[in-house]
Amino acid sequence: HGEPPGTYQMALENNLTLIDASCPVVLKLQNRIKTSYDKKERIFIYGKHGHAEVRGLLGQTSGNAVVFENLDELLGHELPSDITLYSQTTKSTDSFYRIKGELEQRGYRINANDTICRQVSNRDKDLRKFAAQYDQIVFVSGTKSSNGKVLYQVCKDTNPATHFISKVEEICSSWFRPGQSVGICGATSTPMWLMEQVRDELLAL
Repeated sequence: HGEPPGTYQMALENNLTLIDASCPVVLKLQNRIKTSYDKKERIFIYGKHGHAEVRGLLGQTSGNAVVFENLDELLGHELPSDITLYSQTTKSTDSFYRIKGELEQRGYRINANDTICRQVSNRDKDLRKFAAQYDQIVFVSGTKSSNGKVLYQVCKDTNPATHFISKVEEICSSWFRPGQSVGICGATSTPMWLMEQVRDELLAL
């Protein structure tokens, strides 16, 4: 998820050897935000308050960027005429562009930076196609995964009979009827072994 500059400084001060395994997409985004901040741009980040990635992004601006989770929250701020817009890498592409469009309709000049990870956004079309093929969908993800929440909603919008679980024990046999087809999918971070466990549990019903 990346870390704010203070984390690296703390490691340096304590003579710690740091191996940075942060996602390169996130690191690139941090650098872009830092560049915008150094140019004195007013930065607004579409993301989840308190999320580890967002904390790292905020750190590039010394905490001076504005984080918002939806358009209503953003409009609650006093907005400048020129807005530099970034996004947490796991947010919905469609939602990002809807926000951009709404702001432009209201007369704001938007410097929009689509910084959403294509590993997430490119799965939208495939997931919609996948979800439409089955009577029921079981979506497997951790409850704290932002990526999981976005992709679950993609499935749910396509197939209302989509069920979110984070462990096998949450499967409810009453969801299913004999003869129905069931698709299993998950977040980018969902391990294959967990989805295989879910498959085995469903086959045993």
